[in-house]
Amino acid sequence: MLELAVYGGPEVEEALRASFTAVRSELVEPGWEDNWRAFHRPVEIGKLWVGPPWEEPPQGLLPVVIDPGGAFGTGAHPTTRLCLELLQELEPASLLDIGCGSGVLAIAAAKLGFSSVVALDNDPEAIEATLTNTKANGVSLDARLADVLAASLPPVEVAVCNISLQALEELASGLECGTLVASGFLASDDLRLAGYSVVRRQEQADWAAVVARPERGGE
Repeated sequence: MLELAVYGGPEVEEALRASFTAVRSELVEPGWEDNWRAFHRPVEIGKLWVGPPWEEPPQGLLPVVIDPGGAFGTGAHPTTRLCLELLQELEPASLLDIGCGSGVLAIAAAKLGFSSVVALDNDPEAIEATLTNTKANGVSLDARLADVLAASLPPVEVAVCNISLQALEELASGLECGTLVASGFLASDDLRLAGYSVVRRQEQADWAAVVARPERGGE
């Protein structure tokens, strides 16, 4: 069973009741707009520290400061953590982040030495959050608004995709990369990446991520 928590006024409650069979409402304390910050806690992944701007990064780790704004991605979700772990095992190169959300993967890659980093998303709020976080971290990357399922994607040495299983499988055949780091799917899912062979797989909390390479050429 999936349970959603939604904050809003009477009009939001009315819309929810029209769409869902079971809706329960209760009053919340003032300041709920900022209460989500209590759940945005920093995490350490290898040599990286990923956390919000109101937390202080420790010495000795590369800080990736992320304010998600209206976009998905704080670094805490297992799929994001898995991608960050796998990126640290690769040699820095040109990189494409497909479905960048808040920009956490693209910014972390830039901090790790990847260059010519491009971040794509079809959500304007995601691009806005990525640009804001890019500036806050003092790195350089190209963030663009794009329909990644319809657009022509630039060739790169490394592509990272933390997106839905369906979108990932649709994208795979059109990618031009030497290495694909992919997550966003459950460990129990039957992953099918046309034209790619999985060379590394990691799992965490029922989620999975893989490193895959083209079956022919591309390397």
